[in-house]
Amino acid sequence: MITIAGLTKSFGPHRVLDSLDLVARPGEVTLLVGANGCGKTTTLRQLCGLSTPDAGRVVIGTCDLASSRAAALAQLSFLPQAPRFHARLTAGEILTFYARLRGSSAARIGAVEAQWDLAAVRSQSTGRLSGGTRQRLGLAVLSLPNAPVLVLDEPGLSLDPDWRRRLQAELRASARRGATVLVATHLLGEWNGHADRCLVLERGRVERELPPTRLLEAFPFARFEPAYAQAG
Repeated sequence: MITIAGLTKSFGPHRVLDSLDLVARPGEVTLLVGANGCGKTTTLRQLCGLSTPDAGRVVIGTCDLASSRAAALAQLSFLPQAPRFHARLTAGEILTFYARLRGSSAARIGAVEAQWDLAAVRSQSTGRLSGGTRQRLGLAVLSLPNAPVLVLDEPGLSLDPDWRRRLQAELRASARRGATVLVATHLLGEWNGHADRCLVLERGRVERELPPTRLLEAFPFARFEPAYAQAG
């Protein structure tokens, strides 16, 4: 469960989030959509403790992020837009490092390697991976702790169409197992019919909720989004 209440964040004179309220529930894939620059990434950064809000409250599960930071963040796994890794470390070394950080077992490393088809690149340095493979490594890191709350920022941008469909299926499966899944995206054509809820962020607030099977009707421009970028 994610509960955000009255979240406010300004950068200089520009108020990006203006008393934002948001709830994402267990067992659901929730989309957070809006135009570029509307505050989607800022919202996720506040939620994941990467930036401090000017006002408002974030609760992950039953833990308040401000007063119980470690307990709140222990329940969450976050995939940033365009995840970056040390270019000289191999994919296997990255997974081992994050597994130790999150207390995941060697068996869990093998499971996420298989889940995201990374066994063949285990010994390759991340600087030599294609954009799509590097994104799948990011998704494997996201999956390692089997966290009850998953937060993803534009997770499909570097994936080809087949892997985007696989990503959607994996996230829906996580939701069916009881996870709370929150995805920020502007690729509505890709997500039409593949989520449970869709929240529209405008003017620093969640202004409305859309039927998740009718996204193209509300945003016809999304029909013309590019299918993928830097896939591989």
